[in-house]
Amino acid sequence: MGAKQNNNRNRNPISVVVCAKNEAQNLKKFIPHFLQQKYSAPFEIVLINDRSTDETGEIISQFAQNNSNIKIVNVEECENFWGNKKYALTLGIKAAQYEHLLFTDADCYPTSENWIEQMASCFSKKKSIVLGYGGYEKIKNSFLNKLIRYETVLTALQYFSYSKAGIPYMGVGRNLAYTKSEFFKVNGFIKHIKIKSGDDDLFINEIADSSNTSINLSFDSTTTSIPKNSFKDWILQKRRHISTASHYKAHHKILLATFYLTQIITLIAPFVLLFFTADVKFILIPLFIRYAILFLSFGLFSKKLKEMDLILWIPFLEISLIFIQLYLYLINRISIPTNWK
Repeated sequence: MGAKQNNNRNRNPISVVVCAKNEAQNLKKFIPHFLQQKYSAPFEIVLINDRSTDETGEIISQFAQNNSNIKIVNVEECENFWGNKKYALTLGIKAAQYEHLLFTDADCYPTSENWIEQMASCFSKKKSIVLGYGGYEKIKNSFLNKLIRYETVLTALQYFSYSKAGIPYMGVGRNLAYTKSEFFKVNGFIKHIKIKSGDDDLFINEIADSSNTSINLSFDSTTTSIPKNSFKDWILQKRRHISTASHYKAHHKILLATFYLTQIITLIAPFVLLFFTADVKFILIPLFIRYAILFLSFGLFSKKLKEMDLILWIPFLEISLIFIQLYLYLINRISIPTNWK
């Protein structure tokens, strides 16, 4: 179930914006998914070639020759803008023909042919931002894949819940929509242009509020991405992602830190309690209540997103993620990743 949708089928024209850097193989597979979208209004696909050194330029040119609704934006080196993704996206947004923009990444594809329709249905006169879910492909017999998907679902559960509570704090660039007006109202990414990451979460943290933000949780509104297949690559990706959290608004940082502290307390509390009581029920009852709430909330949420295979793995995945997040925090205190890809 997503946000309350507009019954009027006369949708706004949409510009789908995809930023690509050395993504030739993914684009070859995924551009057809965008072209096959069933949408009740005009839409264009803005493909941004961000200084690629592979065959990205050739691939998108081939598609553009046969599809009039594809627009290509080629990004050249520009030292004044530090050569980051935000500069490339800004050029793409300026080149987009339509007011309503829908974003995803070059290694993502829509889960259904109704993706644009579903995301666009959440726009209204008041709602100019739409948060969607961007999941990852499933890989059998891979604990890393389960860990990646668990972290993704848990993060989505948080930012969707906060948005429903009237305190939206982030979105993911794999599946995000907003209007040009919102973008230019705050001069785009200018407040955090020097920060390599944050074209999605920092921007939403800046502009989103209880009145202008909508969400969509229908499965047809989701996108799917190619997950990392090595722990090292995933850790580097997460380091880039979490490097922006310190720039969130203060109350968002407090809420997120509080949640992480509850995870730490849950992990160490049983051992602390053993020093004060031999009565096992004082240890097991709080654990049971906590995990019952987690299983229920995570279970209901993951059912909507068809991620139910993660449920039985929650205790192992949560403990693993707690230590990984601590490691990421500590290593990022030493150095911050500098490239968006």
